[in-house]
Amino acid sequence: MIAMKGRLYTVIGLATCVAFFYMCFGDFEFHPPQPKMRFVERNGTQLFLDGRPFYVNGWNSYWLMDQAVDEFSRPRVRTVFKAASRVGLTVCRTWAFNDGTYHALQVSPGQFDERVFKALDLVIVEAGKNGIRLLLSLVNNLEAYGGKNQYVKWAWEEGVGLSSANDSFFFDPSIRIYFKTYLKTILTRKNHITGIEYKDDPTIFAWELINEPHCMTDPTGDTLQEWIEEMAGYLKSIDKKHLLTVGHEGFYGPSSPVKNRSVNPSEWESTLGADFIRNSKIPTIDFASIHFYPDQWMPGQPFSEKIKFVSKWMDSHIDDGDKDLRKPIMLTEFGLSNLNKDFNHSQREPFYEAIFNIFYKSAKAGRAGAGTFLWQLLVGGMEEYNDDFGIVAWESPSLYGVIKDQSCRLAEVRFGESWARSLSELNC
Repeated sequence: MIAMKGRLYTVIGLATCVAFFYMCFGDFEFHPPQPKMRFVERNGTQLFLDGRPFYVNGWNSYWLMDQAVDEFSRPRVRTVFKAASRVGLTVCRTWAFNDGTYHALQVSPGQFDERVFKALDLVIVEAGKNGIRLLLSLVNNLEAYGGKNQYVKWAWEEGVGLSSANDSFFFDPSIRIYFKTYLKTILTRKNHITGIEYKDDPTIFAWELINEPHCMTDPTGDTLQEWIEEMAGYLKSIDKKHLLTVGHEGFYGPSSPVKNRSVNPSEWESTLGADFIRNSKIPTIDFASIHFYPDQWMPGQPFSEKIKFVSKWMDSHIDDGDKDLRKPIMLTEFGLSNLNKDFNHSQREPFYEAIFNIFYKSAKAGRAGAGTFLWQLLVGGMEEYNDDFGIVAWESPSLYGVIKDQSCRLAEVRFGESWARSLSELNC
């Protein structure tokens, strides 16, 4: 009886300790040690990891930080990482910004919401737990999630802005100071879970300066060029370990040869103040990014013409990477809209395959095409975050298979005879 009481007291004592620990550290989450990640590096037109060429089969889920803020939506982050990992996706592109809107990370210039920062910390940790790296975008050219327009509003409201025009984001000295403050805060952020500063965390694959930059008030491209040079140099002065890209769509500007400009969907794209080759040549930019949305760029064209344009667009930019830029080329967004009159879901498979085939052949030949990021993956119950390009891939077995096949092919190129051991869970 005494022994039984002793065991009972022991159990009660342990339970009391657990309860006390939970009450004191209720927000604490235990994350077991993970295999050590290393930084992805660049050598010429190739990316390397652990001494081998590294090719990306990636995706976009811009909403990760937003969904990690509240407890009820946090499981969506874990779900998408686990599902992506199961088909061999290796890098996720997502927003590391939210300026002045709901769930804002930066609520006003230089003022940050710690609760949202902790959400971004969690996104990084969850990615690492699933062997996923992150391409983190730092500001939006568009208004969604604040964007450059919010910085202009802040400066104008504080009485220090030179202009209320959106493009003053690129040339206003006060706004440049705002953005540099944000960059320094992000880069030196110490993850509250791991204790690692972002600039020292290899889970972060690369930084992206701005999503789809345009400066239409200066079609020469000089204003945007100067901004990229200044901000890329500043970022690299703090963080020399991570790769950096601009966030370009790939449109050729006025400084590009006529043969390149003819690849643009129309003459209008050369007047946006962005200049793919010129902007990407900046020494502090490690790889060039492009996007691909034939539905928006070629409205009214049949699906067959959009498939033809795949080769024209990709081949031109991969050729730029090989011969002119001497840098890797990443397709960081692509998608096929479900709003087309002639759309049916079966079209997405040949569309994805056409893109994947080009980048697979590039990898096999050791050329500059370094990877792709489809737009966008979601999980169930996220209709408000969806658009006409979003997919829940694991609800479409055939499309799921296309994505998985690309992971297997790229792994075979990278690992050679040992590739099967590297992706044994995929059953390639």
